[in-house]
Amino acid sequence: MQSPVTILIVDDEPDLLDNIGLALEVEGYQVVTASDGIEALKVLQSQPVHLILADIAMPNMNGYQLFERVRKNPAWVPIPFIFLSARTMDSDVRYGKELGADDYLTKPIRAADLLAAVRGKLRRAEQLAQSAGQSAPGAAARHNRFLSVGRLRIDVGQHRVWRGDDEIRLSAKEFVLLETLARQAGVVISPQEMVKATHNLTTDHIEAGSLLRPIILSLRRKLGLSTGEVGSIENVRGVGYRLVVPD
Repeated sequence: MQSPVTILIVDDEPDLLDNIGLALEVEGYQVVTASDGIEALKVLQSQPVHLILADIAMPNMNGYQLFERVRKNPAWVPIPFIFLSARTMDSDVRYGKELGADDYLTKPIRAADLLAAVRGKLRRAEQLAQSAGQSAPGAAARHNRFLSVGRLRIDVGQHRVWRGDDEIRLSAKEFVLLETLARQAGVVISPQEMVKATHNLTTDHIEAGSLLRPIILSLRRKLGLSTGEVGSIENVRGVGYRLVVPD
């Protein structure tokens, strides 16, 4: 019998914990709750969790601090992390996403929108886990867990990226996009192919480009590589994007 998917909700508002927990349980998810980041870490240490849904403003340890702790633990890195906050200013949303969270949702939120976000993140996490599992057997496959292009080093299994000795924190979509480019470094990849990987969406060139542009801009900023430098993302106008490799 397949074990249920467990979702950890972290919030210091009991009513919100109850309401969101009920909506998720009705959909068949197993829900565990915590009132702050410290309690959340105890839950993570005691049982498997498949997705974290966390508020930001909480006592003892806030959502940002919890996210930092989660991403520092290799065992917890693959867990999708969604902020659900009453902080609705654009600057707050941008900051949450730049930290590398998988999504940033704002309160109040409709149950349908919350469930759609949860299902999407869980589906993507499952796809990544299956991909990593397929490459497990054999020494050659284990070697392919790591991708290197110039100063960039990508650990596909742990969803971690380094530029030299500095680790770069990426969102789930940023990581998938970089991995897609790195696996075919030097090859121009169309926006449609990339958006299929990042969004699991089949669409036209125009929509694919509009979905990818903010992710690529954010990824370029985080990578901190100069235009044309090995490992940087190059736009081939009208065709797609490629990761620059040595001449």
